[in-house]
Amino acid sequence: MNKQAETYAIIGIADLANIDFSQVGETDENTIRKSLDETEFVIKWNTEPSFIADGTIVPLQVLTHQEALALMATTEWSKEIPVE
Repeated sequence: MNKQAETYAIIGIADLANIDFSQVGETDENTIRKSLDETEFVIKWNTEPSFIADGTIVPLQVLTHQEALALMATTEWSKEIPVE
């Protein structure tokens, strides 16, 4: 049996209150990954959440796992580690 690939979505912070955490991989607002400027956050799922399917929340981006990893490595999402 193949595990269904997780889908990732970038959401604007204004939509945080509309997230039903029982439908996504994160447990609450304390476990989401936010952009460094805290204007966006990421959620993941195996089955599309109803709040996405019904248009309550329209993601800024929908990504695969690899695409999400690449985005999280950008300067908007990760602090640079200084080289000593």
